[in-house]
Amino acid sequence: MELVRSHVLVCGGTGCTSSGSKQIIEEFETQLKNFDIDKEVKVIQTGCFGFCAMGPIVIVYPEGSFYSMVQKEDVAEIVEQHLLKGKIVTRLLYKETVEEDNVKSLNEIDFYKKQHRVALRNCGVIDPENIDEYIACDGYKALGKALTEMTPQEVIQEVKDSGLRGRGGGGFPTGVKWDFASKSVNDQKYVLCNADEGDPGAFMDRSVLEGDPHSVIEAMAIAGYAIGANQGYIYVRAEYPIAVHRLQVAIDQAREYGILGKNIFETGFDFDLEIRLGAGAFVCGEETALMTSIEGRRGEPRPRPPFPAVKGLWDKPTILNNVETYANIPVILLNGAKEFAKLGTETSKGTKVFALGGKINNTGLVEVPMGTTLREVVYEIGGGIPNGKQFKAAQTGGPSGGCIPADLIDTPIDYDSLIKIGSMMGSGGLIVMDEDTCMVDIAKFFLEFTVDESCGKCVPCRIGTKRLLELLNKITDGTGTLEDIDEMETLCNTIKSSALCGLGQTAPNPVLSTLKYFRDEYVEHVVDKKCRAGVCKALLSYKIDADKCKGCTLCARQCPVGAISGKVKEAHIIDTTKCIKCGVCESTCKFGAISK
Repeated sequence: MELVRSHVLVCGGTGCTSSGSKQIIEEFETQLKNFDIDKEVKVIQTGCFGFCAMGPIVIVYPEGSFYSMVQKEDVAEIVEQHLLKGKIVTRLLYKETVEEDNVKSLNEIDFYKKQHRVALRNCGVIDPENIDEYIACDGYKALGKALTEMTPQEVIQEVKDSGLRGRGGGGFPTGVKWDFASKSVNDQKYVLCNADEGDPGAFMDRSVLEGDPHSVIEAMAIAGYAIGANQGYIYVRAEYPIAVHRLQVAIDQAREYGILGKNIFETGFDFDLEIRLGAGAFVCGEETALMTSIEGRRGEPRPRPPFPAVKGLWDKPTILNNVETYANIPVILLNGAKEFAKLGTETSKGTKVFALGGKINNTGLVEVPMGTTLREVVYEIGGGIPNGKQFKAAQTGGPSGGCIPADLIDTPIDYDSLIKIGSMMGSGGLIVMDEDTCMVDIAKFFLEFTVDESCGKCVPCRIGTKRLLELLNKITDGTGTLEDIDEMETLCNTIKSSALCGLGQTAPNPVLSTLKYFRDEYVEHVVDKKCRAGVCKALLSYKIDADKCKGCTLCARQCPVGAISGKVKEAHIIDTTKCIKCGVCESTCKFGAISK
């Protein structure tokens, strides 16, 4: 047996892969051979570490040295200095881990110390393409416990007692859903996993599949045992090639080990899994549309009832949970429902994974106990807003969610608290906005997405959202009226109460929440013909401050349409009839003389 004294873990998630982590791994292997220590040091490709802003990330154990923003050119130095001579390369360490006398561990830095990784427990820890590493971290132990020590009803009761609610957006109690399906009598039942994840800015499910695919496989097998199903399907969007590859590798390995297939653990229980690729339609995140797509038809929602637990895929009893929900199941069965329920709030148990993005210093993947406040996520984990800007709002729940204003930043993040203030948990996208964000434009952005992604099956969604977008366009173009604002509100409530599926019913949420908390910005757009954030081009006008202008002529030379005139060393002026509002003049002025 080879004696390995060091492990080099390199992030192999989509973000770091796009920044060159694959080349970094290859360079490590080359340099280790060059220094003749390739038998002593093992290089491992892992899943996402979460701290995407600092990628590509390399962690060297046993020291736990956290190297950030590593480039291929840095590898030789790490190998020679750290792995050969035992001298940590301080200049490449994440700055917050560096102290005078020692190096902090990951759990001591701000980004990680308030996190509690349950769904992400193995991401960045194991090689996702090696089943033995998953098994070494108690993998498939929960499945063995369920099959050999528990009845199906005991499994369901444990999930019920944990208080786990669906992490895909709706927040329906997972154990209750399983119970409904278990009581449905039929010759065939199905277990489905929603890995479609269509929300803009969301990448939680993708990261779990890339970093810990076996946890989802194990949980789906447990679900199959609980409800009496022998077949499962994982519906993944085709735009996730790394996730699809690692998931297929994991399925093949599980079959090889006898963990999928016939007579699992010699208990008489049969269960197998297949992958189904989605074509990127947002509506296929809705459970009945997803099932229709798996059946080979156009992805459109179906009226409910009957609910899928009674009549789902191919009209058979079916349960559908998303990736993050399943990732919690093995932990619940191994550690017990009571242990899981210690985390979170009275009605929202456990943790929640968020894709933290937008105007925030520390973008990445964050997992916190339910009930953690938005302020803690934004300022303590996220590191605050770049360039000293003010926090203005946060969008949770994607196109189905709402905007949370600055004065509600101390709101606990849990299902009920978010719904109370007009937002929702959603699948876990969390987009932070600063003072330079136009809230009318944000509402328009999400509505444009919904209009484009509507399946068109029902009139409220197909036509109602288009009319709503037309009204928003009028307002951002400077031709809107106060009556248009009132009409938008009425239309939002009509769509909300009459659309066929959950996606259509929640489509007006971004508009309703911005009207509720930022109505003054809508009124400004209409009455004053002004966009305070300077985002809506039709309402923009650039001007030159004569006192600040030095007459350097740079702005006039850069203007693509010749809208700026003036003599050298004299104040210039902008002809607003010619100006196309491209902003080149403002960005090139060295004296801050041009404003909008």
